[in-house]
Amino acid sequence: MTDHELLQRIALNPQIMAGKPVIRGTRLTVEHILKLLAHGANVAEIKDEYANVNEEDIRACLLFAQKSLENTTFMPMAA
Repeated sequence: MTDHELLQRIALNPQIMAGKPVIRGTRLTVEHILKLLAHGANVAEIKDEYANVNEEDIRACLLFAQKSLENTTFMPMAA
């Protein structure tokens, strides 16, 4: 699946979840899926918890996060 196809799985709509990016057709935010992954949930566990989410949706969340950070410049904080 191409990047474009994956990113089509993510929707941004000011009427849904205050405009946060969500998995298309759901109210599950990209942020929520990333938090689950960060706290140790695996793809199978997420799919079991949310029957309408599949592996491509989860990969789309990761790709959306990567693309969102792609052109961000980070400045080190002075100690």
